[in-house]
Amino acid sequence: MHDLSRPFQPIRTNSFQWPPAILEPQRSNPITASPGTLNREETVSSRLLRTKSIDQILADAEHPEHRLKKTLTAWDLTALGIGAIIGTGIFVLIGTAIVGDAHRPGAGPGIVLSFILSGFTCALAALCYAEFSAMIPVAGSAYTFSYATLGEFLAWLTGWNLILEYGVACVAVAIGWSGYFNKLLKFAGLELPYWATNPPHWAGGPEGSIANFPAAIIVLLVTAILVIGIKESARAAGMIVLLKLAVVLFFLAVGAPSVSPDNWTPFMPNGFEGVRAAAAIIFFAYIGFDAVSTAAEEARNPQRDVPIGIIGSLAVCTVLYISVAAVLTGLVPVSQIDIHAPVAEALSLVGFKWGAAIVAIGAVAGITSVLVVMMLGQIRVFFAMSRDRLLSPGLSKVHPTFGTPHRATILTGLAVATLSALFQIGEAADMTNIGTFFAFVLVSFGVMLLRYTKPDLPRPFRLPLMPLVPILSIAACLYLMAGLPWATWIRFGVWTIIGILVYAAYGMKHSRLAAQTVNSGSLSR
Repeated sequence: MHDLSRPFQPIRTNSFQWPPAILEPQRSNPITASPGTLNREETVSSRLLRTKSIDQILADAEHPEHRLKKTLTAWDLTALGIGAIIGTGIFVLIGTAIVGDAHRPGAGPGIVLSFILSGFTCALAALCYAEFSAMIPVAGSAYTFSYATLGEFLAWLTGWNLILEYGVACVAVAIGWSGYFNKLLKFAGLELPYWATNPPHWAGGPEGSIANFPAAIIVLLVTAILVIGIKESARAAGMIVLLKLAVVLFFLAVGAPSVSPDNWTPFMPNGFEGVRAAAAIIFFAYIGFDAVSTAAEEARNPQRDVPIGIIGSLAVCTVLYISVAAVLTGLVPVSQIDIHAPVAEALSLVGFKWGAAIVAIGAVAGITSVLVVMMLGQIRVFFAMSRDRLLSPGLSKVHPTFGTPHRATILTGLAVATLSALFQIGEAADMTNIGTFFAFVLVSFGVMLLRYTKPDLPRPFRLPLMPLVPILSIAACLYLMAGLPWATWIRFGVWTIIGILVYAAYGMKHSRLAAQTVNSGSLSR
């Protein structure tokens, strides 16, 4: 293990050196230097591109103050993955992707190709994640991987955009849950008043509405579960996974005999551009397998179980998604697909109203498990960034009884509950997707870089066809990113600029590596 009292040594492989010589931490004046002080010998570029050794990452994860309980099995991780993947994407967003909206053309029955395209892109990224997660089984996912390979600044941007990915996704999922919950109440002859189920008028809600209270309440309940413990959360997610898998299979069994092939014509009403635009939004339906890597630190045997959880959950969901898309577009014409509850309403339109109620129950359960895992991912990213002192160190404090990062959990829960109550789902999926694409690109590049800079590191899972797979992953992500609306790119740019300012004002000065650079210089003198 690397001795943290010695200056970081660059990696040299043949004639290649990473970080370059200019990036080597320089000695500081022990009298005048302090964390956050930029002395004459240390350059700005050396701070931005300093990397954290894998030995140090693993050592930090075992520190008693920040150690998480290792309780998750391969089944728990696979259930977490499926729990995160099957939910809002297949039960809600598929309707918008098929029909289209003001920002993008619809795919029509070609949505099947959209799911294949998105699934292929995710499969490439999943293989990259699997190698990294088995090699560096700690919290933080793409953020931690970037810190080990691409340097602190890109790691910060990755973490900052993961906060965007998971945070906005949690809001979108909670609002989607509220919609299906209200539909279930209507099936039972009950109905909540409109002012309690919609955001205020200034946020786009109807006149007189106050807040979406069901969305906020479910977020607070999930927050309480996550504070109590990850094992309890995984157990609850596992039970919900079985329920929603049963509901998806029920939809396929009941809907398939009523499929009319005539509804599949025209197959691509807006050409392949419609298929690509739909793939860019229903990519949201696949987000979740990367959340498995955020829980790697809590796995009993992460080197074996994390790759199983990532690849297994993605494979199961891809097959189910393609099947649901084919049956849904075959049940009713594209013009009759409901964009708010497409799967349940399709059964209702062909006479299976009782089946629609069952699907709505499954949707509520499915979206609940998505919310659990998405919030878990958000919290673990906060935890990892806090442990590295890029965010307030208080967020990485672990509860003495439950062994969970309770402060980060409560902060995330309050923020998501507030946003869910006050805002519409709008373009939340697009914002989530662009943050995820960015993280996938960096992880794919990082896994190639680490193969070159540290070829002898133990790799319990080795990515096949290197470097073809990560190169294809980067190309596929960029291709789908190009299909997102310009408004999404503008918002992404604004969010990134804010992140850079936060890093310059706080993270660069307070990071743990900054302190170690100063301390190593002091000790060497």
